[in-house]
Amino acid sequence: MPIVTIKMLEGRTDDQKRDLVEKVTAAISESVDAPKENISIIIEEMQKSHYAIGGVRKSDL
Repeated sequence: MPIVTIKMLEGRTDDQKRDLVEKVTAAISESVDAPKENISIIIEEMQKSHYAIGGVRKSDL
């Protein structure tokens, strides 16, 4: 039973997240021959103030 966690910055629409989980599920199902109903996906959205690259928070850019 594959379990996938996707971490991304907040701001995507529900339609974008729906499309993402459909495509990721299809890719995993095809790649590892797992039934789609056995694939779980968790989306963890982060605030831009909680993510930094090179010492600079995304919210400060």
